[in-house]
Amino acid sequence: MIKSKFILNKKIHAFLSKEEMLDFIKDKNQLLIAINAEKLNLKNSNLTNLINNNIGYPDGIGAVLALKRKGLKSVKIAGAEFWLDIIERNYTNDSFYFIGGSNEVIEKTIVMLRIDYPNINICGYRDGYFKEEDTDCILQDIVEKKPDIVFVALGSPKQEFLMDVFLKEHKALYMGLGGSFDVYAGVKKRAPKIFIKLGLEWFYRLLKEPSRFFRQFKLVAFFFKVMFNKI
Repeated sequence: MIKSKFILNKKIHAFLSKEEMLDFIKDKNQLLIAINAEKLNLKNSNLTNLINNNIGYPDGIGAVLALKRKGLKSVKIAGAEFWLDIIERNYTNDSFYFIGGSNEVIEKTIVMLRIDYPNINICGYRDGYFKEEDTDCILQDIVEKKPDIVFVALGSPKQEFLMDVFLKEHKALYMGLGGSFDVYAGVKKRAPKIFIKLGLEWFYRLLKEPSRFFRQFKLVAFFFKVMFNKI
């Protein structure tokens, strides 16, 4: 049985391995929502409700440490890698739909997926640069094509709110991916393995994107709460 804890009013599931999470989400018609320190620290009641009614998983070291403070062991499940684990486990049986990235990125992503996973059933895809009025057309396409798994890479919380709209009309497993298509397509690079291993991927992103400084600075309060068991 998978255990979970509420951290700052947000429910996080604790997984001991990627394989355990893959088993847990099989045949689930819910949203997979990556939880990191920034998202835990975010005060958004609508997003909190979505997390608590779906599957929040520890995508960042801050979430892992917070679970540990609550007495639960968990590994970090990096969404930027885990979506490919989902495909690897299910591509011979399930169908997929992809939304996100620029037109160049999504086209390259689809080409690479078809090379990496021969005979993968991609029943639909489109870039993430669409207007709000286009949402109904995308939803209609999803309803008609009935994918088993839908990946949405628009950034949080936009992607979570959109997936919730889709879930109400078409039952499937949905996962928000942020900029994962850009990484897979080679447009952006993930942190070197040493940064990931040390739990410093956030610091690498800060070095690459100094504009993130003020966003990251707000997380000092969260880590203070974790260290002094105030969560």
